Amino acid sequence: MADHRFTFMGTGAGCGVPSFFCDCPACEEARANPALRRGDCGVMVRGERTLVIDTPPDARHQLLREDVRAVDEVLFTHAHFDHIGGFGEYEYLVQLKRKATLPVYGSEYALSQIAAEFHYMAYAYDFRTLTPFETHEFDGVRYTALPVTHAEGTFGYLIETPRTRLFYASDTGALPAETASKVRGVDVLAMDATFWGRNWSPEAHHSVQECIDEGLALDAGKVYLTHLCMHYDTPVTCAELREFLAPYEGRVEVAMDGLSFDI
Repeated sequence: MADHRFTFMGTGAGCGVPSFFCDCPACEEARANPALRRGDCGVMVRGERTLVIDTPPDARHQLLREDVRAVDEVLFTHAHFDHIGGFGEYEYLVQLKRKATLPVYGSEYALSQIAAEFHYMAYAYDFRTLTPFETHEFDGVRYTALPVTHAEGTFGYLIETPRTRLFYASDTGALPAETASKVRGVDVLAMDATFWGRNWSPEAHHSVQECIDEGLALDAGKVYLTHLCMHYDTPVTCAELREFLAPYEGRVEVAMDGLSFDI
């Protein structure tokens, strides 16, 4: 069976880092060092074939950065702009290269919203609804759609290969009990850590500390912080955040755009 590689395509919250309108220390740090810039959230799993989770507005640039020449399936977490805004890029993949519809998976609600937004692309995609806790298998990997605490119809995905269990939830507050029970003890947890300091939206997102606390309580082997805003509620530079995480001795890390590892 083919090995698979997991890649963080983007690791930022909706306005990215740096935000074009912001001159906080975190944004200035990222302007000075392009390696610290964050596009909107999405991930990729590559084996013999390629699957992406979400199509953020930065999708074309992210795909070019990773030298991706084809995408075979798309899974959506939910239908907010920062997770679907780049879907239009895939119309050209279908029209000019695939010559066949692109399979696209998500909750019934999310797909209905995406279909309305991209109605002019109806010929290019094949929408396939996932129900809560349903498992979809692709290229030797199992993807289980798990409800999370965010907008209507939002999923995180339990990603399982023969050697790794990984839970990816880019947007969520505290996990629902049934979802938490299914991801307990995962090898890798990559989860929403939107806020530094005060959490403006605890019903829909984590703070950095809340993400860490829940990840460790779930006995995750490794915790990656993603969907980072870096300037909500108090700006924090990447250097400061890494210093803050030092006591966790590598068990908790900041996800970065382009970070990849085998699963």
